[in-house]
Amino acid sequence: MTQPHKVLQLVSVGSPPPVLLRELEDPIALQLGLRAVVSKTVLPTPAYAFNKDRSQYHCNAIMRRLVTVLEPGCSMVLGVTDVDLFVPDSPYVLGEADRESKSAVLSLFRLRQGVDAEQFRRRLQVEAVHQAGHLLGLSYCEDARCVMFFAQAPQDCDRKQMSLCNNCRNELNKLNR
Repeated sequence: MTQPHKVLQLVSVGSPPPVLLRELEDPIALQLGLRAVVSKTVLPTPAYAFNKDRSQYHCNAIMRRLVTVLEPGCSMVLGVTDVDLFVPDSPYVLGEADRESKSAVLSLFRLRQGVDAEQFRRRLQVEAVHQAGHLLGLSYCEDARCVMFFAQAPQDCDRKQMSLCNNCRNELNKLNR
């Protein structure tokens, strides 16, 4: 069920190590049928996106920059960063995706707080599959166990499964026709 001609470029924004991004390739392929490749491009810490009043980084500014590094052969891009992200109406977000620009960003900042390496890796994989799902056209799901459920806190990631619920899987199949 591989997505024809759809390749997700994974880009490090700041200091996430490439090995961490490589650990996202298989879950994204397995759950969404989407080929993910770690880019050689590494963007610096996104100082341009920093909001000094909030001491956080604005998702949209980072996503606009990610679009500019989209490599030939890739149809969408997911940036993985270690800075704390926000959108104006929320105290913070774990990640954000924009279907139109085919760009998304995901933050390690809150996912790694208070957990061991294994739980952190699982949270990261769950949220990477979630953001990639949005890039493919999936919406939020009301099933708290579905990977497409909106995680408002890192603990929500712990309750989610790595996989799509039946409704979301059916929706993905429709989108791929």
